[in-house]
Amino acid sequence: MAPRVTARRRIQATNSIKSCSKNYDDTRCEKCGSGQFGSELLLCDRCDRGFHLFCLTPILASVPIGSWFCPSCSTHPNTTILRFPLVQTKIVDFFRIQRSSQPTDNVPQEIRKKRRRTSCIATSKKKRRLLPYSPSQDPATRLQQMASLATALTATGAEFSNHLTYIRGMAPKSANSPALEKDGMQVLSREDTDALNLCKTMMKKGECPPLMVVFDPVEGFTVEADKSIKDLTIITEYVGDVDYLSSRENDDGDSIMTLLSAADPSKSLVICPDKRSNIARFINGINNHTPEGKKKQNLKCVRFNVDGEARVLLIANRDITKGERLYYDYNAYEHEYPTEHFV
Repeated sequence: MAPRVTARRRIQATNSIKSCSKNYDDTRCEKCGSGQFGSELLLCDRCDRGFHLFCLTPILASVPIGSWFCPSCSTHPNTTILRFPLVQTKIVDFFRIQRSSQPTDNVPQEIRKKRRRTSCIATSKKKRRLLPYSPSQDPATRLQQMASLATALTATGAEFSNHLTYIRGMAPKSANSPALEKDGMQVLSREDTDALNLCKTMMKKGECPPLMVVFDPVEGFTVEADKSIKDLTIITEYVGDVDYLSSRENDDGDSIMTLLSAADPSKSLVICPDKRSNIARFINGINNHTPEGKKKQNLKCVRFNVDGEARVLLIANRDITKGERLYYDYNAYEHEYPTEHFV
């Protein structure tokens, strides 16, 4: 039997009075009734009941950052997510959108025309070009999409960023060298780099990906397609603070992404989106241990050498219909993360 450890919350500051006045030594899991494995016993921030991380559905891999509510309390009216106001000026300021933007809806079409001229029917899928996302035509719809992302970022205490950030005390930009990748890293072609840069430019002008962030009581924040998306479309780049993997081995964040898997483990890098991130943080993983889970996968996660810097892209691996939720394989080729209990 594992030694008993007192259950504790992730964040004590907001409940310091309650935490000091109540003894949690006798807390038991509401699912299995056991008081063992106290370090895995999570307390609801509303009702104080305990639940083992591995007794929840789906199982939580780690203690979540910020407040957590049990399944019963997650539907309580007072736990409703505070929605970001659907006000254009507020959204423009939140995403730092260029106010003098000009429509670029026609640019993706020009790139697609160029792609058709330089491709042929016999071209294999491996050599097909990546497509920039096609934003929704209606400006009001785009505002709703951005407001949904702003809501999720605000609720999780993160600010919007659409690029990798290098913070003092973490990994410097010079550490992000694709040449260190132990098995080599594929180079993003010039045409595909242009498509990626176009996506960045469109986002700066308020033409966001056609995606909606929604809150699910079971899955938490998750992402749905707000219009149909074609196979091989660039959905988004995975961004956040870059740090050494060795500095994050005991990090309990649930969204850390491999950036560089170096032959020398001390030089391996990860992306940490807890402070700065974009919509990629809220796209969920699949249960890759079952056929049903694998069928849900509609994105692939690919790392590229982009102009001498390792970058991570989420790309559609098939046509995606409107309303379909987005999922990708967290494990990729590493097969280290347990996904048996993903929804």
